[in-house]
This record gives sequence, C-alpha cells and structure tokens, in this order.
Amino acid sequence: MVSSHGSHGADDFAENEKMGLLRASWFDLAGTTPEARAACEELLGRWSEPHRRYYTLTHLWQTLDAVEEIGHEAEDIALVRYAMWFHGAVHDGRAGTDEQESAVVAERLLSLVGHSRERIDEIVRLVGLIASHRPGEDDPDGAVVCDADLSILAADPENYSEYIAAVRAEYAYLPDQTFRTARLRLLEALLERPHLFHTRFGRTHWEGSARANMRAEADRLSGDARPKY
Repeated sequence: MVSSHGSHGADDFAENEKMGLLRASWFDLAGTTPEARAACEELLGRWSEPHRRYYTLTHLWQTLDAVEEIGHEAEDIALVRYAMWFHGAVHDGRAGTDEQESAVVAERLLSLVGHSRERIDEIVRLVGLIASHRPGEDDPDGAVVCDADLSILAADPENYSEYIAAVRAEYAYLPDQTFRTARLRLLEALLERPHLFHTRFGRTHWEGSARANMRAEADRLSGDARPKY
C-alpha cells in the first residue's frame, strides 16, 4: 500500500500515485472504453470526497489488497473486486442506507459499462453484505467481500491505532460518550461471534490479531467510560 511521507508535497504525491494505481486496477477489471473510464473517474471522485475520514482511497486500496490475499477462495474474483469498488461509493455515515445507495450507483455504472443484469444483481448483492458482514455458509464470494472489508481489524498496532482515529474522525459530530458507547457495543457484538472471518485464510491468519486488537480497544473504551474520581 502506498504511504505518505510527512510533508504536504509528499502527501500529494502519494495520493496521486495511489490514484494512478487504482486507475490501473480498475482498467484491468473493467476495460478502457469511454464508459469504463467515466465510471472510474466518478468512483475515484466519490472515494476522494473531502468529508471522508476512513472510507477513503486508502480504505479502497487496502480492501482491494486484502482481496488479493484471499481471492483464491472466491468463486468469481471479478465480482468480488467490483463489490469492493462500489461498497463505499456513497458514504454519508448512515449504516444500511449508505450500502443501499452504493448499490444504486453500482447498478447505474455497471449498466453503462455493459454488464449483464445477472452480474449486476450479484455485485449489488455482494455490496449489500457489507452492512451485516454475515454471508451464507455456501457463499465464497460473499465471504471474501466481508473478510476483505474487516481485514483492517487484524492490522499491526500502529495501523490499527490509525484506523481507530480515522473512524472517530468520521463520526466527529458525536459527543465522546455517545461514540464510546456505540463503538463499545459494536466491538462487543463482533467479539461475541464465534468467528469474525469467514474464509479459511482469514480465520487462520487474521482472527487472532483482530480479536487482540478489538479486546484492547474495548478495554480502553471501558476504562474511559468509568467515572473519574
């Protein structure tokens, strides 16, 4: 993954380089017809919206990179890649609604690119799974999509801390106590699941690190929530 190097100019260079790599990834996937190029620019524009703090080009790149790690478990890797491109096409901070509106964008742009109704419907279905991260047992493509989206949970401590900060910034309008309560509830709900990940790779390589990160975060949030005397 492309990283920034501290200065504003270097940050701009890294962002431009990331854009170039993402364009190349899209062209490999969708082709270079005028319609495909227009769809790419619209998507990159959406992922670059200034109000975003976590659902950014970095998140898109990270999830596509995760797909490359676990994509061998997918049935149709192209559908999975499309789902990752579209899963954050709309982000206004409204869980469930964002995924639904992203699916609408997917239908429109994929139709312009020339995909069949059957493939569009499947990509839209995969995008919708992001809201719950609960694919069916016999859904390898859904498992890869959900695991790629959650792969950040298994990041090294430094990157996990950056992820937490980005999520907090995404919901900066919430008071601290409200955010802590909601975040802790989410962490506890995920930790109660028998498995966070659905692919063999995810369970083998990401599960342990993700649970350790989440437990540590939950412990910090619980401590912050205790009365101060």
